[in-house]
Amino acid sequence: MFQSRFLTAILMVLVAAFSRILPHPPNFSPILAVSLFSGAYLVDKRLAYLVPLAAMFVSDLFLGFHALMPVIYLLMVLFVFLGTRLSKSVSATKTLGFTLVSSVLFFFATNLAVWLTSGMYSIDLTGFVSCFTLALPFFQNSLLGDLVYSGILFGAMMFLERTVFKSSIALSRV
Repeated sequence: MFQSRFLTAILMVLVAAFSRILPHPPNFSPILAVSLFSGAYLVDKRLAYLVPLAAMFVSDLFLGFHALMPVIYLLMVLFVFLGTRLSKSVSATKTLGFTLVSSVLFFFATNLAVWLTSGMYSIDLTGFVSCFTLALPFFQNSLLGDLVYSGILFGAMMFLERTVFKSSIALSRV
């Protein structure tokens, strides 16, 4: 049972991460959900960090590299860590809360990095407000993507644990 649950979790992470290379609205991405899910469901914590980061890197090979990659990869590490806190008792309510908080944190951290490093905005209050104001439309897609992908990943695993994996435990005891 453990082996099939583990392989299912890895497969779900890889499929979601590679969905980045499919056509999609700007910022509608599985990055956050994949990271939280890996932390919550991959028991081997080395793999919980390695699998989403490796999948992200491979998809970046197709999409191209960019200046925010270090910030995004560090955020992924943070979100895997947060997912390990979620793993103690996964529920729909806690998953929603972790997703919302992480989504806001991602928005703030990535746009702070853009403001500080891109050269597109003056490094003063006017530039800061301008950067974050212009980023708000992208936050809508980002938040929607985070909620959709988290819902799919966590919802599918909760469903599988209540049906398929529960059934395999019962069958192995017969």
